[in-house]
Amino acid sequence: MKRILEQAKHLYTLEGCTFIPVSGHEGGRNQIVIVSRNGNNQYILRFSTLGDRTEKDYLAETEFIRFLAENGAPVADVISSVQGRLVECVEADGKAVYVSLFACAKGMLLADNGYRYREGAPLSEYFFNAGKALGAIHRLSKAYVPVSPRPDYFDKYNMTYLGRLIPDEYSELKTAIAKRLEAFRTLPMDKSCYGLVHFDFSDGNYHIDMDTGAVTVFDFDNCMNCWYMFDLANLWTHNEGWTRQEPDPGRRFELMQQCFDLQLQGYKTETDLPEEMLEKLPLFIDMVLIENIVDELECCAREGEVLDWEDIEDAVECLINDIPYAGLRERT
Repeated sequence: MKRILEQAKHLYTLEGCTFIPVSGHEGGRNQIVIVSRNGNNQYILRFSTLGDRTEKDYLAETEFIRFLAENGAPVADVISSVQGRLVECVEADGKAVYVSLFACAKGMLLADNGYRYREGAPLSEYFFNAGKALGAIHRLSKAYVPVSPRPDYFDKYNMTYLGRLIPDEYSELKTAIAKRLEAFRTLPMDKSCYGLVHFDFSDGNYHIDMDTGAVTVFDFDNCMNCWYMFDLANLWTHNEGWTRQEPDPGRRFELMQQCFDLQLQGYKTETDLPEEMLEKLPLFIDMVLIENIVDELECCAREGEVLDWEDIEDAVECLINDIPYAGLRERT
């Protein structure tokens, strides 16, 4: 790490700054360092060391972020190096390490504020603003013409790859996922509903300005070409955290839908989606469940760990037994 930091100082003129490494979270792919100057957090330095992505992959991500930022989307912009590059490649212990520097998003994570929204403002404002931020990203994505391409959904989510990733003893799960993939292949893929999406849009990947309520989005590391509805379905599933204290499953479902309706209101101030796509929300929630399962399996494989079945048990049950809406209305 020390050697990489020294190289980064010269690449981004960060001499005299303070560097604070961030402890990695479970499943995290990158090493993150907060860069401060004169006591103020100004940048986020990211080191990518896994070796499973190419320089073009990182270029595609950062070019998209730069496009979004230049066109007014509420995202943390990428900072060019002294050489004018969005991605730099350095060597450490014989390995290629890809380095990028990002502006520090204004505000803070909801989790770091104990999931308390800003004082004096209704929580409805938060849901509206989160949806609006996502809508701005999708609106610009529809106009984006990439130089370096990111993967398409089926490049990764296909049974050739997933059949190898998922252990053979989970044959029912493989069958259930294959069934969903067949359904996904029937969906339209025109510019109105399919394009480059965040693919991990949740409150862990945006900051909130507690003075204004403004949302600033970051961490596009998983971005890929997919249906815009995936990001919306991911928002829907994360609303459970706001409603889990409600013991009645039916009422909890209603509350989650109320949160989502506010998010949609914000979203639609920026862009829209064909109504037939919105009507397929349950199918896209299944797509989110599949992503969660795949991510868990990949993380275990990467870390050399044994899968804890309980981490994916609910998602697997919903897919195998065709239980809609992530099984929310079935739970007590």
